[in-house]
Amino acid sequence: MTDGAAAGIVGRAAPSREHEMGGHMPDSVYKVIELVGTSTDGWEEAVAAAVALASQSLRDLRIAEVSELDVTLEDGKVSAYRAKVKVSFKYEGGA
Repeated sequence: MTDGAAAGIVGRAAPSREHEMGGHMPDSVYKVIELVGTSTDGWEEAVAAAVALASQSLRDLRIAEVSELDVTLEDGKVSAYRAKVKVSFKYEGGA
């Protein structure tokens, strides 16, 4: 950027975040909870178990992010797969 170009923007305010989003802020809020799903078959099944159980009591699930994978061991062998999953859902207020 040349000095002339820099001088041309002096005194101009940067666009606000509100302006970038079409004139208003979104009216939705999402809550994120962390679950640990387990399976003796694999990590995909562990994730699916966590999401399936969450969907029984939470409405409007949006995103599930796997944040950690591990296994439990018994006698030096894998006995279960565990997936730590962050699940987000639309927050509708309350305490």
